[in-house]
Amino acid sequence: MSKKDKLLKRFLSLPADFSYAELARLMKWLGYNETQSGKTSGSAVAFINKKTKHIVKIHKPHPKPELKGYQIRDIIEELRRKEVIK
Repeated sequence: MSKKDKLLKRFLSLPADFSYAELARLMKWLGYNETQSGKTSGSAVAFINKKTKHIVKIHKPHPKPELKGYQIRDIIEELRRKEVIK
């Protein structure tokens, strides 16, 4: 099993300790680039797939680096809706 597959499997298991850095790595492997909308965007981040023009928007978690459960569930739902993951 590749690192990508292991990380995706971990993500899909809805772990309580899944970090934003892990999400950024996973999204990059899935073909998304991370972007922020200027200096006033605060913690708002978008992951954009240049080929499909699909955008996944979230807020970076703070002060802890771990994503909230609802964020993970929302991202999984969105990626499945667009058939990026099964």
